[in-house]
Order: sequence, then C-alpha cells, then structure tokens
Amino acid sequence: MKNYFLAGCIISVVCFYSCEKDITFRLKSTAPKLVVEATIENGLPPLVYLSQSLNFFSKITPGVLEKSFVHNASVFISNGTLTHRLKEYEIPINSSDTFYYYSIDSSSLQTSFTGQLDTEYSLRIDWEGKTYNAVTGIPKTTKKIDSLYWQPAPQIAGADKIALMIKVSDPSGYGDYIRYFTKRNSEAFYPGLASVYDDQVIDGTTYIIRIDRGVDRNASRPEGFMYFNKGDTITLKLCNIDKATFDFWRTMEYSYASTGNPFSSPTHVLSNIEGDALGSFGGYAAQYRTIIVPK
Repeated sequence: MKNYFLAGCIISVVCFYSCEKDITFRLKSTAPKLVVEATIENGLPPLVYLSQSLNFFSKITPGVLEKSFVHNASVFISNGTLTHRLKEYEIPINSSDTFYYYSIDSSSLQTSFTGQLDTEYSLRIDWEGKTYNAVTGIPKTTKKIDSLYWQPAPQIAGADKIALMIKVSDPSGYGDYIRYFTKRNSEAFYPGLASVYDDQVIDGTTYIIRIDRGVDRNASRPEGFMYFNKGDTITLKLCNIDKATFDFWRTMEYSYASTGNPFSSPTHVLSNIEGDALGSFGGYAAQYRTIIVPK
C-alpha cells in the first residue's frame, strides 16, 4: 500500500513539473499620446500642461520629463463669450531642467478671463495636425465648510501628531462632487490619496469626517503620513467639481492604488478629452480654510 502511495506521489510531481511552461510577454511599443492636465478655478486663470505619454517601463528622470513636454501647440479656451489663445511659459526648476505650461497671454488681455462660478468652459488644442477638445464647468459652491478643527491623533501615531477634522453640510439632491487638497506650512497644495468623493451616502446631511493629509506621490510616505504635526499651519482647499472631473480622478486614483497588485482588475481611466489623448480638463469651485495648530 505504501508503495502504491509513493508511486502516486512521484507520478503527480512529475506531471506537475511537466505542465510548467515559461511564458514571455513581448510588450508592443506604442506611439506616444498627448497628455492633457488642464484646470480652471474660480478667480484664477486657466492652466494647461501638455506632455507626451511615456512607456510603462521608462526610467523617469527630470531630463526625461522635460523632453516629454509639448511645445508650440495652439491652445484656446472659451467661456462662451470670449475665446482666448493661451501662451506657453517656462519656469526653470534648477540649473538644468525647465517646466512648461500654457496660460493667459499677457500681451492679449482684452480676450483673457479668470474662472467664475456656475460657468462652462471649452478647451481646444491643435497640435501636429490633430485637434483635441474638452468641456468642463466650474459648479456652484454647494458643499460648505461649517468648521475645521483638530484633535489628538491615535496614540499609535505619536504624541506630536494631530488629526484634522471637518464638519460639512451637504445640500439635498444628489450630484455634489468634491475634491480636496491640503497645504502644510510653506508646502504646496497636495491632494489626498483618495481625494474625490460623491454624495451618494451623505446626501442632505451634516457630517464630521477626518481629512487625511495630502501627499506628494513622488515622495516616500512615512508611517502616520495621513496626520499633521503640532505647530503646523494647515490650509484646506475644498472644491466642488463636475462629474467628468470626479470620474477622471476617481479612476485615476484607483489605478494609482492598484499599481503593482497582480490580483487587481485592469482600470480604465475615464478622460473627458475628445480625441486620441489622455488626461482631463477640470473646473474647480474652490473654498479655503486655514487653522494654526498650537505646539
């Protein structure tokens, strides 16, 4: 009996190994696509960043990023009354690298404008014989910040950490989409890891929730990164956005979170750019609130 059992085990092992097969994936090279990151916010001029997509396994360096910027595109933005051609600008970020963007042409201010609440905008980009279009709107500021305060973070986070809390009123009626950013001291505004929310669960209610600290996705995140420190000056930027902007960042952030997970489902990032391009054109109805946390 033991011999039969031993023979069965040997046969099973042999069969198991004989079924193994080396699989080699040959990834196809694809032509770079136009990548659009365009925004307009109430009280601010439009900002448009244009670049070309990079291969998945490309090594990202400041030099590579600089070479990916798209130059000499014709970029137009309209509020339905005025149409303004944006101008390309450059900002040196160090002695060898430069950052590029498109915004209001200061030599043609008669057709320029800044963002206004409850207004729709259209964007047109002409580049290398192709035209790309997008539409967005700056909504009304419907979701209000009632109060912003802090409380001690959980003990495991450390005695010098605090949690940022917000009390918000959501109006009745579905369709209030938001995106938030935080600024700590002199740092830039960074979005949260999960920065967009809808009102399917909290419609028409007043609620209290913790606001996680916004993150720079290009930097490492230490333990307890979602909390702030005692002594920080914290500014919250809360924005009403339209559904297309919500869908783009919802799917983009899901893609961020699942990158490298072999068990995750493929994510299709939803863009509102018409044409064979990536990215989004988003309108932001922003409100700001600042608190200073004592040491």
